[in-house]
Amino acid sequence: QVQLVESGGQLVQAGGSLRLSCAASGRTASRYSMGWFRQAPGKEREFVAAIGWWPVNTYYADSVKGRFTISRDIAKNTVYLQMRSLKPEDTAVYLCAADPRGDAGLGRVYAYWGQGTQVTVSS
Repeated sequence: QVQLVESGGQLVQAGGSLRLSCAASGRTASRYSMGWFRQAPGKEREFVAAIGWWPVNTYYADSVKGRFTISRDIAKNTVYLQMRSLKPEDTAVYLCAADPRGDAGLGRVYAYWGQGTQVTVSS
């Protein structure tokens, strides 16, 4: 029902900025809540940020709060993750996910996942 494709990952210097995009396709994709996750080698997948369709609430992991901003363009069915003040520990594969429930929340089980995009932060 929904396909997700991430883009924007690349090598960036510590302290730099990067914006990731997640393009969603599907008839009702614009009404889904969306989330960003990341997974580093040898570590478990961790939650990064989430945003709802309505209400448009946002949630952030403590490790990225104040540095990362999640946003979306309903008309384009696209979700963004603006990352600032990047640190080497931010290095990971970043994945976006979709939840049919329009209100974002913590501890949700996401039904759809993208393939991920690699972000590498050099020291």
